[in-house]
Amino acid sequence: MRNVLITGGSRGIGLAIARRLAASGDYNAVAVARRESGELAAAIREAKQRLHFRACDLAVTEATSLFARSVRDEFGPIYGLVNNAGIGTDGLLATMHNSEIETLIRLNVLSPIILTKYVARQMMADGAGRIVNISSIVASTGYNGLSVYAASKAAMVGFTRSLAREVGRVGITVNAVAPGFVDTELTKSLDEKDRRRIVGRSALRHLPGVDDVASVVEFLLGEGGRNITGTVVTVDAGSTA
Repeated sequence: MRNVLITGGSRGIGLAIARRLAASGDYNAVAVARRESGELAAAIREAKQRLHFRACDLAVTEATSLFARSVRDEFGPIYGLVNNAGIGTDGLLATMHNSEIETLIRLNVLSPIILTKYVARQMMADGAGRIVNISSIVASTGYNGLSVYAASKAAMVGFTRSLAREVGRVGITVNAVAPGFVDTELTKSLDEKDRRRIVGRSALRHLPGVDDVASVVEFLLGEGGRNITGTVVTVDAGSTA
């Protein structure tokens, strides 16, 4: 059974990915977050030893090397890494506090890059691995009030494409998934007018769910994704079509 590390695995897209991988029977999913959510705890109880939680504050990059080593020591080789953790702080650039900008860039860009560095070293020694970075459609479309968030997600696309060339020669694939507005508690909290406007922009006239994103991640980790690398897969029900 192959070990896959999923950051931001306590809720939303990350939890959906962890659940799906554990349910497949092909993977041992390790969800990473600062703390365990009730949803994740329930999923672990249902997963029959195929889903685990390990606490780590990824913003504390000084501890990343030790964390990556401890996961390998406990579970064995890490076959897959899903960089999903991130924050979506919004606000106009002109009025955002510098500390907010620095926190967002640290968690959305610096943290996944440093974690990938240490996990990719292990993968290179093993001669195989799959890395999936969760980006966003705003990396290419832009969105009012999300300039810093969009910059962080665009950074992950550039990171994906370049890293794919660095590690492809030793059998590691690196891809990104770019969700659009996804049907989560966040979008459910939108007023009906805003929700209709978002849905109306999509070719399929609905929002994708977290499981739609999770299924694409599972595909990229599996046999079907063995010759796909350095690319971005969009999951937005046709919002950017």
